[in-house]
Amino acid sequence: MSATQPHILVIGLGSAGKRHARNLRALDCTVSGFDPRADRQQETAAEGPMEALFSSLDDALKAQTYDGFVIASPPSFHIDQIIAAGVQDRWILCEKPLSIDTASCRRLADSGAKVLLGYTYRWWPPVAEFRRRLHSGEIGAVRHIRFVMSAHLADWHPWERYQDFFMASREQGGGALLDESHFLDLLLWFAGKPQSIMASVDKISDLDISADDNVDVIASFGGGMKANLHLDLIGRPHQRHIIAVGEEGTLMWSYEENAVKLSRTGELKWESQIFTCERNEMFMGAAAELLELIRGTRTAPSCSLADGTAALEVVDACRQSAANGQSIRLSA
Repeated sequence: MSATQPHILVIGLGSAGKRHARNLRALDCTVSGFDPRADRQQETAAEGPMEALFSSLDDALKAQTYDGFVIASPPSFHIDQIIAAGVQDRWILCEKPLSIDTASCRRLADSGAKVLLGYTYRWWPPVAEFRRRLHSGEIGAVRHIRFVMSAHLADWHPWERYQDFFMASREQGGGALLDESHFLDLLLWFAGKPQSIMASVDKISDLDISADDNVDVIASFGGGMKANLHLDLIGRPHQRHIIAVGEEGTLMWSYEENAVKLSRTGELKWESQIFTCERNEMFMGAAAELLELIRGTRTAPSCSLADGTAALEVVDACRQSAANGQSIRLSA
């Protein structure tokens, strides 16, 4: 490996894969790519130089030993591709979620795969600052956290029919619960594992999809703290925010305002910390950490296989709760 130009294979060249290829080139990497679709290979090559492009993952892996990997395929393929790439004993940046359920992750137990999981909001400066301030005690004992993600699926990829996007397919790992498990990961990152989960996971809109499009979750923690999450693929305008209510004030992160805000009064008055970062910064942060792991300047991932499995344990609990209409207790 060149100290300045590691060679990375991007597995899956849809929207996320093309973004990763662009970012890795910007970080002075040599990039190759695999996708079974010729149009996606051509689109990726049109954006910038690619060392090689493959229609077969087996052919790509046999072609040479890479310095690292990015897996940006639909979630239903992640475990097989982690195992296939892991044979080369190199670090893998895998898009979230880790898989479609916890059971499938057991296949990784003896794989030895070295995985950095791409719950990219962890690298988003306003979210990291929100967590820091939450843990600082600035608003006192936290009693309640509310998470909202609402964005109409047809607006996500305007260049293609939403029905053709993997998010429309339950079998490929689409849907609000799995794809926006970003917010389940943030719940765990902020507050740890809840004691119990009560959830509804539904398809309620006229969207032509087989996946869920509306999720509501109540999470209960020790000490009486509660959290609720609302995730949907229906809303316009789009909304993404987190509000933490403490004994001494309320802290809010707003994606649309690119701000972290504090209020201590009964009036609608906020002290705002405004950020100028752009969305791609979170993806660049994940890519930069992958290179640190490859080069050995970092020894452990900040978002690990264990983190990805923990998020899927909550996903499974949500599904179980929705199926039987009962609160599900999580193991300690």
